[in-house]
Amino acid sequence: MSEEEKVLAQETEEPAAESAEAAAEANVNAPETAEAEAPAEAEASAAEETPATEAPAEETPAPEAPAETMADYDAAITASMKPIHEGDILKGTIIGVSDEELTVDLGIYTDGIVRLEDASDDPNFSFRDFEIGQEISATVIRRDNAQGRIQLSLKAAAAVLGWERLQQLEKEQSNITVKINEAIKGGVTTYVEGIRGFIPASKLSLSYVENLDEYVGREIEVRVITAEPDNKRLVLSARDILREKEQEERKQRISNVEVGLVTEGVVETIKDYGAFINLGKGLSGLVHVSQISQQRIRHPGAVLKEGQTVKVKVIAVKDGKISLSMKVLEDVAAQEIEEETYKMPKAESATTSLASLFKNIKL
Repeated sequence: MSEEEKVLAQETEEPAAESAEAAAEANVNAPETAEAEAPAEAEASAAEETPATEAPAEETPAPEAPAETMADYDAAITASMKPIHEGDILKGTIIGVSDEELTVDLGIYTDGIVRLEDASDDPNFSFRDFEIGQEISATVIRRDNAQGRIQLSLKAAAAVLGWERLQQLEKEQSNITVKINEAIKGGVTTYVEGIRGFIPASKLSLSYVENLDEYVGREIEVRVITAEPDNKRLVLSARDILREKEQEERKQRISNVEVGLVTEGVVETIKDYGAFINLGKGLSGLVHVSQISQQRIRHPGAVLKEGQTVKVKVIAVKDGKISLSMKVLEDVAAQEIEEETYKMPKAESATTSLASLFKNIKL
């Protein structure tokens, strides 16, 4: 073989050897590649079999406040420019309080003012019970005062709204608390809703009131019994409330009275059918004519008189009434007398006594 052929053969064998070495390396690395790909395929398969975890629900955002529109502004502007007339009753919110006046936000182009003299006819009235933020109703008495504000009156509004409420109170017979302002002939006066009311002396208490001045400045519960706006007549009463309370207290006391109780009482009233006995503490009971005496009497007055103190026994308590008896105590007294024992004199004492009787007798 020539030199050229040897060189050519050598060049041909080197690429072949390189190809063989590459193939061998490929065969060596093939298992590693397969092993690397296998876990990836397993993970993909596992991922397909494992159900996906649900994503946490997103919080629902709070609804946004509706954007104000021109229509809203138009409504507000229209309300603020509403024409105001004297005599109108307006509602507003107090934004200022002083000893002399209230400042009221009316929701219009300017504020309102209530002066003390326009608040009430009550000479003891003050603004100390009013608070900022409180809503009130007042009547327009001047559309534009010197300060450019609307002048309002609470007592003018009360002349309309106050009577409406008073008539409702009369209809419902609701209790209200009032403060007595002054004592006048025949009763006392007070103010309700800024309106002067009258409480007759006969409606002030359950008993006769001798000194009406004692009630001035006191607070009492009353009910409206007459509310006549046309005649400006307001009449109140405390008597009915006091009577109801007394009856309730009496029922409670009666429930504590036990049958068989023996006590003393004073004859309060005498009727044809019996006598009412005052037992004290607001309690009274009836002694029927048949329970007054062992002897038969035609009228309780034959035995009893008003103001007399008697001893009685409770024989029944029913329906809030107490039944009494004097006769049963007579029966007990008579029985006790019969059961008493007396010691007889000794024989010798009797003999001596008889001897002394016949001592001076001559036969």
